[in-house]
Amino acid sequence: MRAKFSVPRKTRKRKIMDAAKGYRGTHSRSYKIAKEAVQHSLQYSFRDRKNRKRDFRRLWIIRINAAANNNGISYSKFICGLKKANLEINRKVLSDLALQNPEAFTKLVELAKSSLAN
Repeated sequence: MRAKFSVPRKTRKRKIMDAAKGYRGTHSRSYKIAKEAVQHSLQYSFRDRKNRKRDFRRLWIIRINAAANNNGISYSKFICGLKKANLEINRKVLSDLALQNPEAFTKLVELAKSSLAN
């Protein structure tokens, strides 16, 4: 009697089926369909790890823009003013400042306005 790769095949299948746990319907029960579902999920996770960075940057820019508009300056002029003032603060920190400490953000806006006027 010849061996038919029973142990390696079983571990390979178990790995796929464990990854597909929680999927709906046949996607968690049938090996062939579960394999495709797991492949797709891995592709989505790879893609969305990249997209998460974009989404957060977009969120930070929206928050900075809203806070800058409350202080009477547009986002682009605010960033330009900070660059002219040689202040290199990333958008994540600016966004946190806008939410947590509006007084400090207002001071940064004033600094950006004064550097734009010069």
